[in-house]
Amino acid sequence: MDVFDDHACALGEGVMWHPTRNALFWFDILGKRLFCKGQDRQVWDFDEHVSATGWVDHDTLLIASALGLWRFNINTGARTLVVELEADNPVTRSNDGRADPYGGFWIGTMGRNAEPFAGAIYRYYRGELRKLFDKITISNAICFAPGGTVAYFSDTFSQQIQRVALDSEGWPTGAPETFVDLRPDGLNPDGAVVDADGNLWNAQWGAGRVACYNPDGRLVRAIEVPATQTTCPAFGGAEATTLFVTSAAQGVDDAQGGMTFSIGVGIKGQREHQVIL
Repeated sequence: MDVFDDHACALGEGVMWHPTRNALFWFDILGKRLFCKGQDRQVWDFDEHVSATGWVDHDTLLIASALGLWRFNINTGARTLVVELEADNPVTRSNDGRADPYGGFWIGTMGRNAEPFAGAIYRYYRGELRKLFDKITISNAICFAPGGTVAYFSDTFSQQIQRVALDSEGWPTGAPETFVDLRPDGLNPDGAVVDADGNLWNAQWGAGRVACYNPDGRLVRAIEVPATQTTCPAFGGAEATTLFVTSAAQGVDDAQGGMTFSIGVGIKGQREHQVIL
């Protein structure tokens, strides 16, 4: 696995390949920074925690922060509030999030100190922010199967990845069910992404790896990452066959902890879904 960017993020997260800019975006949540690397490298500093993003158009992102969802101009750095996100709750901040195939954006919250069951998972869709699941300790692994019929998510604290069916507008229908139970192996699910064949790739905090599970939940392969605290994967590159992985330097002595990595996996990922505001 290659080092894509050697900046050691305290808590690297929210990695996303922008398909029209041919550039990778990711965050250092604790450092309150957004990074971009394509032909050039850019860094933006914020005055609050920022954690996840989706692309709206060539020049615009939707960014999740501790206080809300924001429309962000890549060229100028200007941002405008789209909707508040638990802005009246000083205990929580945003965490994992990803755009869905319908143009919606799912975003999870969590306690700033991982307070038990303080967080939730929401969906923003065409002007509406709706709470989907509550009593979440550490929201993670938000991603979507090809075709838009299934969503995945996790509460890392539970050591399980859940799956839930979606209706024709992308809203959950029915109760979530366990997709992968990592408790027997003592593994902690962090961010995840689904490839074009429907396999789920999950970064596993503390294990230094990204594990791939087929649509039936069976382990297919695992890729070692040279940083113990792996946090979030994303597919990108010209053919969407490069797997990018963020990591965290917080709490570890790894020489490469917090760096962002890349590897060609010979598997094609889904094009990152576009957010409709």
